[in-house]
Amino acid sequence: MHDPSTSAILIALAVTLAAGLATGLGGLLVVFARGPNPRLLAFGLAFAGGAMVYVSLTEIFSKAVASFTLAYDTRLGFTFATFAFLAGLLLIMVIDMLVPNPHDTLASDDPALREHNREYIRRVGLMTAVAITAHNFPEGLATFFATLGNPAVGLPLALAIAIHNIPEGIAIAIPVYFATGNKGYAFIASLLSGLAEPVGAVIGFALLSNYLTDAVFGMVFGLIAGVMVFLAIDELLPAAKRYAKGHETVYGLVSGMGVLALSLVLFKW
Repeated sequence: MHDPSTSAILIALAVTLAAGLATGLGGLLVVFARGPNPRLLAFGLAFAGGAMVYVSLTEIFSKAVASFTLAYDTRLGFTFATFAFLAGLLLIMVIDMLVPNPHDTLASDDPALREHNREYIRRVGLMTAVAITAHNFPEGLATFFATLGNPAVGLPLALAIAIHNIPEGIAIAIPVYFATGNKGYAFIASLLSGLAEPVGAVIGFALLSNYLTDAVFGMVFGLIAGVMVFLAIDELLPAAKRYAKGHETVYGLVSGMGVLALSLVLFKW
């Protein structure tokens, strides 16, 4: 595996930064606009979930197999890629157990928010920001390495993660806004959490830059595929179902897979 060029690294970092900044967009929606249409939000979350599952199980996992195959052989390539995928599932599962992502407790009509219990709201906001920031590190690493390996794979994945980050920004901004009454603080809190994604990418690349062999790329892509599938199933689809009034979840899921599949076909031409 050849060392990536400086331009490839900068492009991958820029894509990761853009995906992370979508968290700040969620914060803007809280402080400058009315709440998003729940059915549209359900469709968007499911769309992102479908796109993430499809790209993870087709392109990213395939890249893990290809990289391991170059390092070893066909049989070991598929075997090691499978174990890396399962390791990614286990890794994000452990992170989720240690630092739960508290989506269910962040509705703007939460009774505690209505009562303006500022100390409680401040604590909720802090816990939310810490939890989502912790989850953003592996997402940033996934976006960065997927784009570094192949922009045709990384760009659609970044779009899916950006859609996913908008409601996370909302989840951070709501308690901060209610606790402080300051729109600027709410926006900055959501934006800083999103910046954890490029920070995660930089840290990950710094740790691995001297070891970017075919086997290491295979491991990274396998882990990414597992992490993305878990996030889609554990966070995006349940959240979409909560906002849905009808079939928005399944329509969004199928649309996300279809659009991602067609975009990858177009990238081949």
